[in-house]
Amino acid sequence: QVQLVESGGGLVQPGGSLRLSCAASGFTFSTYGMSWYRQGPGKERVLVATIASTGGTNYADSVKGRFTISRDNAKNTVYLQMNSLKPEDTAVYYCSVVRYGKRYWGQGTQVTVSS
Repeated sequence: QVQLVESGGGLVQPGGSLRLSCAASGFTFSTYGMSWYRQGPGKERVLVATIASTGGTNYADSVKGRFTISRDNAKNTVYLQMNSLKPEDTAVYYCSVVRYGKRYWGQGTQVTVSS
């Protein structure tokens, strides 16, 4: 079955960086687009970044220029490099994929940006 396992979250100061990883299994990773979402406290879950199977990327306006999504198909892993972090980036970050019309989620990893 589809499994997505995020890692790399933690506590960082404003202006700092983190790299999140999502290890995927249970499907042909290289043929699927992958996404990162986040959900801040008291907020809805929102799309942060998407990478297509062909490598094209899209970002939410709030993270453009600061975050980079990438993938390593040999490792079945998608990454989110987060630079110049702001307190408003504080959220649980989720990896996601849609397969056969169903959206799958990882368990999430907490990112806290605070001085």
